[in-house]
Amino acid sequence: MDAKSTAPQVLSRISQKRIDPPAVHSGMPVTELIEQVFLSYNAGRLREACRLYNEKMLADDATVGLALSGALTPAGLGISCLVPLIEAGFIDWIVSTGANLYHDTHYALGMDLFQARPGMNDLELREHAIIRIYDIVFEYENLLNTDRFYRTLCRSEAFQQTFGTAEFHYLAGKYLAAREEETGRKGKCLLAAAYRAGVPVFTSSPGDSSIGMNLAALQLEGSQLRIDPLRDVNQTAAIVFDAKQSGKSGVLILGGGSPKNFILQTEPQIQEVLGLPESGHDYFLQCTDARPDTGGLSGATPSEAMTWGKVDPNMLPDTVTCYVDSTIALPLLTAYVLSKHQPRRLKRYMDRLPELVQQLEEHYEEVRTRREAEEK
Repeated sequence: MDAKSTAPQVLSRISQKRIDPPAVHSGMPVTELIEQVFLSYNAGRLREACRLYNEKMLADDATVGLALSGALTPAGLGISCLVPLIEAGFIDWIVSTGANLYHDTHYALGMDLFQARPGMNDLELREHAIIRIYDIVFEYENLLNTDRFYRTLCRSEAFQQTFGTAEFHYLAGKYLAAREEETGRKGKCLLAAAYRAGVPVFTSSPGDSSIGMNLAALQLEGSQLRIDPLRDVNQTAAIVFDAKQSGKSGVLILGGGSPKNFILQTEPQIQEVLGLPESGHDYFLQCTDARPDTGGLSGATPSEAMTWGKVDPNMLPDTVTCYVDSTIALPLLTAYVLSKHQPRRLKRYMDRLPELVQQLEEHYEEVRTRREAEEK
């Protein structure tokens, strides 16, 4: 058969729509810009990401986990994007770097950060006690005051126990929410918003941030506060296992690193380690600047994750990777879904963690009992 004669049939099978965008005009809504103008390359992937989040990940029976890395809260993205998403019920649980949560605290405490430019004289900044995060600057005193806040808070009786990181952040969020109310700054702090919405916030490497550094100093003072990261492993797996019993599990990954692995390893924990029947997360949406060919986890593709059991092989069409800076993608994604989707009922997983872990434990006990019987 002549190749020319089959071209229309093949095109109709592999294409979506003819490229013929409208002229961009003043007042064009963000949703229309994304739908009509973001057609190809990573703009096209971002359009697909917006649709995936809006149409499938925000279904009533779907659970959305957020993996957060990179210095996003210092840039104001906690205030502008993550807090509104939490309040709308569009994020159900979170794995974040500790640094994002530490710098998030500045805003609840009324400490200012400022826009600047890259390429400044860092020695001069150091001499004048100014901290720089690329093109963000703030006074060194912010760090000292935030350290003082956490040390004072965590010396209190309520913190003299062992926590998982979600439990620790929830209790800290209670006090940060109260501080917001006192100072008229409600809506400025991610941890405070998560507390109000019952959204668990885990940190995959609790010692790797200024919060962890201050808790370590308290341990030298004789504090009884302890962080149990193994509790986090079971609690995150329990959230995903519960989500998959009656619905879908989706992950929104901003950046990569340890939070990406921790949110995805829930499925291997369920399948490989606990031996429970499961097939992987249903929806995978990542914004990253990491390349896959270096072998690092940050750039690993959803199909590679599928080989580990992290992503359901039958759901690979419902995966999107955008090779774009999260500081560009997140505001667009947030504006899109807030315009397109009604707020969802809050799942309040924080209130249910003990129940969910017990459910996971009971299923695991059944598997262990069966294994031991088979080995005899």
